[in-house]
Amino acid sequence: MITGIGVDIVQIERMERWLQNEKLLERYFHSEEVALANSRGKSAAMALAARFAAKEAFGKALGTGLSQIALKDIIVINNENGKPNLQLTGTAQEAFEKSGANKVHISLSHEKENAIAMIVLEGV
Repeated sequence: MITGIGVDIVQIERMERWLQNEKLLERYFHSEEVALANSRGKSAAMALAARFAAKEAFGKALGTGLSQIALKDIIVINNENGKPNLQLTGTAQEAFEKSGANKVHISLSHEKENAIAMIVLEGV
């Protein structure tokens, strides 16, 4: 049963500016996400924009927003085939457990100026 759906869109240009500010990156992204983005060269901002959109979409899917969640606790990583997955820790894991969901589905996409993410939470 679907317990929540969230979607968010982020301008890639915003993340291009954030790439120049290490404090912002440290505040909102896990070090694995920053390393992955940096490994993508010119596509770094695009990768970060999609990940930031996923974090925002997760809060919407929860139905509670992100006010009590550290964004660094929501980690978007790719498996060996490139499929994105959410890895939840700390405050994000706690919020997920309280939501009653037990599975997260994620989809990321980007086109020219924007990146978008959709999160579906599933429970019993």
